[in-house]
Amino acid sequence: MNVKPSKRMEQFSPAIFGDLKQAAHKKAAAGFDIFDLSLGSPDLPPADIVREKLSEASADEKMYGYTLGGIDRFNEAVADYYKRRSDVHIDPHTEVIQTMGSQEGIVHLPLAFCDKGDIVLTTDPAYVAYDIGIKLAEAEPYHMPLTAENNFLPDLKAIPKDIVERAKLLILNLPGNPVPATPTTEYFEEVVAFAKEHNILVLHDAAYSEYYFEGDKPVSFLSTPGAKDVGLEINSLSKSFSLAGARIAYIVGNREAISIMRQLKSNLDYGTFAPIQEAAIVALDHAEEITDRLRATFSERYHIVMDGMKELGWETADSSGGMFVWAKFPHDMNDIDFVFHVIDEVGVVLVPGSIFGPAGKGFVRIALVQEPEVLKGAIEQLKKLPKA
Repeated sequence: MNVKPSKRMEQFSPAIFGDLKQAAHKKAAAGFDIFDLSLGSPDLPPADIVREKLSEASADEKMYGYTLGGIDRFNEAVADYYKRRSDVHIDPHTEVIQTMGSQEGIVHLPLAFCDKGDIVLTTDPAYVAYDIGIKLAEAEPYHMPLTAENNFLPDLKAIPKDIVERAKLLILNLPGNPVPATPTTEYFEEVVAFAKEHNILVLHDAAYSEYYFEGDKPVSFLSTPGAKDVGLEINSLSKSFSLAGARIAYIVGNREAISIMRQLKSNLDYGTFAPIQEAAIVALDHAEEITDRLRATFSERYHIVMDGMKELGWETADSSGGMFVWAKFPHDMNDIDFVFHVIDEVGVVLVPGSIFGPAGKGFVRIALVQEPEVLKGAIEQLKKLPKA
């Protein structure tokens, strides 16, 4: 049988992470230490109380049926979390929907709101899943460049009028992946005004909302006056609560949009495993104590890497949060060649910025997913790179 991919598959190329891993394994096999700062996968384990609940619930023979739209108490826990952490009122019955991880929600959401030829405003660079969802919906991305001159925030005023008129959806991610730009109240107010004026739905990806190193609470897009009139916020328990493999997330916000997503989701799956939801409820109910530890850990790591970048003379995007450092390297080669050169020369694994979009050329993404001593070791290794 001659099995052929669909033409649609031409839009999807293999990710570079496998090639990076293979190069790192080859270097390790030659006897070199490897400092892997590539994948943004949480290295902290889930809190004891979360794992205990998951274990307890999994042992219950009644927990193995379909959950469909999810456990009501999960939606209530999300609403309570938003009230405690961001002073945002969420109706658990009409303004929350559960997804199987945020990537599932992000990829499927354009299917619910965009027709063929519609424009989706996204950023360059951006998390790669955004473009995948746009392509599946047969919509067209318009990439707003993130530049140091604009504090790595998309400039809404620079979008051409004809593009704005065709736009149906705006996707933001603050602090983001790969660029951990810091959101401000003033910027979110500008986004709300823009969305209202042009009738554009906003999706804010808040995956790193608990990764803040200054201030006393996460900045939610929905805390902006009028945000629920125009937008949604998606967040998972992958990063903040170290439940990446459990695949559980939620979308909150505009009730009409939530209703449309609920209709789509009812045709896609039969819900997340109930014990995972039970563990997620415990995580949300104990968010303060869990995320205090998270912030202390990642704040230390962030400052180690940022100080190291200064010693190396690499330019970085200033931020007060996020899981990554976005750095411009002072070497005369393209970023893809550079990261493989770095693995071969000193055993440090970085991610080339251009895989997140053309504006990422000349940059690398550094994940803060190793212990302080490993991060310090990686910096020392990078100091051994031959000068450009």
